[in-house]
Amino acid sequence: MVTIATFNEPAKAKQVRQRFQEAGVRADIHNEGALQRVAFMSKPQANVKLQVDDDDFERAQTLMNDWQQNDPAIAAAIVRCAQCNSSNIEYPQMTRKALTPGLVSLLCALRIIPKEFYCQDCHFTWNNEEERTIGRLWHRFFPGAEQTG
Repeated sequence: MVTIATFNEPAKAKQVRQRFQEAGVRADIHNEGALQRVAFMSKPQANVKLQVDDDDFERAQTLMNDWQQNDPAIAAAIVRCAQCNSSNIEYPQMTRKALTPGLVSLLCALRIIPKEFYCQDCHFTWNNEEERTIGRLWHRFFPGAEQTG
């Protein structure tokens, strides 16, 4: 399965999945909301992944492009990379496949290191204005001001 779109809201993902099913494309939803809320102690964002089979990806991508042009609500609901426009996004920016996220999630919860969106396609990261770091420890080792809007 390949991620075709990432959403903040499960309801929007379900609407698009229904459209895929009506078009004959098998689509599944993977929701990381509970993981983000508990393990990463954050408001779930970019947590709902709409995935399609590898074989259906090109057709699904064509359908998505058409739907986004004709329905602004779909286009507005999809979380996209600010650099490459991909919807293959992780939040927070850490892997879920090892023990290291436990330590990193603790540091994120304490707001020592910032939580950032991460594009898996172009590796671009950008911050979330809603959750600012409160400590300066991060900036002591990684200089540079936090950018605001």
